[in-house]
Amino acid sequence: MKKPVSSLAAVIDLPISGMTCAACAARIEKTLNRLPEVRAAVNFATEKAHIEYPAGSITPEQLIGAVRKAGYDAQLPAADGDATRKAERLVAYRRDLRLFTISAVLTLPFLALMLYMLTGQHHASWFPPYAQLLLATPVQFWIGSRFYIGAYHALRSGGANMDVLIALGTSVAYFYSAAVALLGLDGHLYFEASVSIITLVFLGKLLESRARARASSAIEELIRLQPQTARVERDGSIAEIPVSEIRVGDVFVVRPGEAIAVDGKVIDGGSSVDEAMLTGESLPVAKTAGSPVYAATLNVQGLLRCTATGVGADTALAGIIRLVEEAQGSKAPIQRLADVISGIFVPVVVALALLTFAGWWWHSGNWADALIPAVAVLVIACPCALGLATPTAIMVGSGAGARTGVLIKNAEALERAGHIDTLVVDKTGTLTLGKPSVTDVAASADETALLRIAATLELGSEHPLARAVLEYAQARQIATVPMQGFEAVAGKGVRATVNGKPALLGSPQFLAGYGLVLDEAAVARLQDQGKTVIGVAHDSVVLGMIAIADPLRPTSRAAVAALQALGIEVIMLTGDNRRTAAHIAREAGITRFEAELLPQDKAQRVNTLTQQGRRIGMIGDGVNDAPALAAAQVSFAIGAGSDVAIHAADVTLMRSDLMSAVDAVSLSRATFRKIKQNLFFAFIYNVLGIPLAAAGLLNPIIAGAAMAMSSVSVVGNSLLLKRWKPVKQ
Repeated sequence: MKKPVSSLAAVIDLPISGMTCAACAARIEKTLNRLPEVRAAVNFATEKAHIEYPAGSITPEQLIGAVRKAGYDAQLPAADGDATRKAERLVAYRRDLRLFTISAVLTLPFLALMLYMLTGQHHASWFPPYAQLLLATPVQFWIGSRFYIGAYHALRSGGANMDVLIALGTSVAYFYSAAVALLGLDGHLYFEASVSIITLVFLGKLLESRARARASSAIEELIRLQPQTARVERDGSIAEIPVSEIRVGDVFVVRPGEAIAVDGKVIDGGSSVDEAMLTGESLPVAKTAGSPVYAATLNVQGLLRCTATGVGADTALAGIIRLVEEAQGSKAPIQRLADVISGIFVPVVVALALLTFAGWWWHSGNWADALIPAVAVLVIACPCALGLATPTAIMVGSGAGARTGVLIKNAEALERAGHIDTLVVDKTGTLTLGKPSVTDVAASADETALLRIAATLELGSEHPLARAVLEYAQARQIATVPMQGFEAVAGKGVRATVNGKPALLGSPQFLAGYGLVLDEAAVARLQDQGKTVIGVAHDSVVLGMIAIADPLRPTSRAAVAALQALGIEVIMLTGDNRRTAAHIAREAGITRFEAELLPQDKAQRVNTLTQQGRRIGMIGDGVNDAPALAAAQVSFAIGAGSDVAIHAADVTLMRSDLMSAVDAVSLSRATFRKIKQNLFFAFIYNVLGIPLAAAGLLNPIIAGAAMAMSSVSVVGNSLLLKRWKPVKQ
């Protein structure tokens, strides 16, 4: 059961340092979740803790204190968080690279010794015990100090991690060998095992660090898209200033070939803008006065003069970056098993090592012979691969989605998107272009009077059909008149008082409810052509009807076919009349649909399908489809650019195209194939490696190399997701 969090909860993402494996992340998470009304999730791959906490009773400093008490470190997020963290990681990487180089140089003589021993010789006069002790000691206690420090902090806080295994295994080999060397005992020296394990694990951590940096590169790529300066009008002249100094309302100029600095609206000029980074759409979008423009998109041609409407954290790009960060830091349900195993992994391995030691001692009667298998068990075991299996794939997958205009809110949504077997779609703006236009006007008497009343009533509506009527009336230069008492009846129509008399506009059924009947034959003829018919009445007299057509998107039929090929049934639910719905469904290749539904009816249909055992995805515009979107297991919002669209659903499709839903499902399935592969590799590695080590069939040095490379292989497998491509249209 999830811990309840105060309704006044604040959210913070704390950068964490000092973690060496998934067991560390589990320990920090457990420590934070012990605090009252705190809910924390620690991501080992991103090295961040996402924390919800009651702002009134707990402070960020207390959260940091809890992390430090657990033996790790945390800092408040910096203003330029990612840049600061990247710089810190670069410094740490260079320091570790120098230490590894020293460790490798000190380990080389031991490598030569091992090669010499392969010839059948067990003692080398050129490398006496005291020389081995001299070279092994700095590797063990200077280069390997991080393992001792990490093990100390883990044990002090009541847990155990990979550092415990490495420190314990190498210490056993080192101190036994040191005793033999210093006391002149008759026994084999195992310095080569201890130094080689430390050096190889160090190498593995360096490679893992590089691979993880590549896995998290999606956010850096997005940040680099925004230009650093902009040309702003100041005091009658153009000044080039840093983007951070632009304010809402400032007028800025974008020359051909330049990237747009902030979100804005075109005042003067005309051009086409490449918005591929935002929507994944390859074709440039035409921009004229009044058109919106977005930060980091590229002005292809023409000079644009714009006014800033969104700057800093309020741009669409910043919203995308936040969403990608949240998705990369979240946990998928499939990760729970790995978390449970990681939490108990180290104590179980230590117990197995002790049993191995006892078994070999009993079998051989020589505790020195029992030492090596026990050390191999300690060294081969690695919870890191388990901890990295899911988050690294999520990091790469969510980044790949962002580059193609598929924004995923969290890892759970990414997982569920690939499991759906039914996709419920809205008609207007989803299957169709969402830009309806008036095609027919049939007036009983005066067409101008009909359009004047219709345009007046539609002034209060935000529906796409309303905009079509208004645009048609404005093109005919027909002015509206005052109205009072406007009321919208969801999914049916609108009513108000115009010129002191009641006026109605809506579906034929809506008018029929007031005893007003349209020409049924004419209505049927227009609806059979895929047109939506609305009637208009004033003072209880039918003035006529207006037919509006919203053509099918060019890619909708191909998208429906692609979804069906993925094993997903597509069902259309619409508030439009049955004849129009049937026409659109037939054109799109959809066999199952329902028409004349209110918003709450759509939600009820989604709930019914869910009760039948279907795994439901719902795609709509995120406004009038909100009840159905909330009822679905995965909700997709279609539409580009605004914060409203970004936060409306589990998955936001920045490109207004149903084919984006195909991409989202395809990406989800590709990501979770990688996660399953990673988990399989991580499990099979330990399932096979630990028994081999316990049976004495695995040299500790080989075990150390295998352990070091297990995490690298998992991250490398996740990086193959970068090859994923959206469906070609």
